[in-house]
Amino acid sequence: MMGMDPRKMEQMMKQLGVKTRNINAKKVVIEEDGQKLVVENPSVVEIEMKGQKSFQISGDVKVESSIPEDDVRMVMEQAGVSEDDAKKALEESKGDIAEAILKLKEPSK
Repeated sequence: MMGMDPRKMEQMMKQLGVKTRNINAKKVVIEEDGQKLVVENPSVVEIEMKGQKSFQISGDVKVESSIPEDDVRMVMEQAGVSEDDAKKALEESKGDIAEAILKLKEPSK
C-alpha cells in the first residue's frame, strides 16, 4: 500500500469501516511508574474501527521523571543526600518515600 494515492487509501479505509481524524495536539504525555514520556511537536491520528479508537503518535520524545519535587526535597532532608541521589533512590523505590530514605541511610557494604 506504500506509494498509494492518499485519496484512494482513505476511500479503501472508509469501505472497511475505518475512520481517521487528525488531532491538532500541542503535546502528548504518557505516564508510567516513576516517569513520563513526553512527545513534543506531535503528529496524532485517531483511528476508529468497529467502535474501538486507537491513536497513532509520532514526534520528538523525551523522558521526564514524574516524582514530585516535594518528595525529592523530603528525601534529601531526611537522608542528608544530594538532589540527584534522592531522585535516583525514589526512582528505584518507585516513588516510595520511606523506602528511598531507608535505602539511603543503610550503611554501604
